[in-house]
Amino acid sequence: MKILHSLRSMTLAALVLLTLVIAPVMQTAQAAVQYTTTHRSAAMTDLVTAIGSTGALMILTGTQPASVATVDSGTVLAVLPLSATAGTVSNGVLTFNAITSAAAVATGTAAHFLICTTNNTANCVAVSSTTRVIQGSVGTSGADLNFSAGVAFTSGVTINVSSLTLTATGA
Repeated sequence: MKILHSLRSMTLAALVLLTLVIAPVMQTAQAAVQYTTTHRSAAMTDLVTAIGSTGALMILTGTQPASVATVDSGTVLAVLPLSATAGTVSNGVLTFNAITSAAAVATGTAAHFLICTTNNTANCVAVSSTTRVIQGSVGTSGADLNFSAGVAFTSGVTINVSSLTLTATGA
């Protein structure tokens, strides 16, 4: 009761000042989950193992699925074979080895990509896909996979990926 009576007698300015002083103290900071470099590297190495020796990078139109377990309804624009060993890992960063260029198989605007254990398109985009390992966004900047020449693909035109790296979260 004494606190309530005291608050009633304060001016609005005093209440605002009290709020500005007390509110930051009452808020708790939430730290992000972090993992050791060893664990981040292990996660990326597991991806290389899961991709296997016959992996492929598929570039598609349409909205990226909600998860790698969701059917992909985009049109496959290009299928680029990965190296027999997809990439190397250092300090939680997966750097893909050479990605073989390939001609676009359809015309459209690239919006996302899939990395699968096979170049079998039907298996990779299916809802029950056990071959899809990674998916991400495609753009000209700020995306997971950026194309400097643009994202408008034309059937028959060669598609090149000069480099691709993925960084494990939790640093």
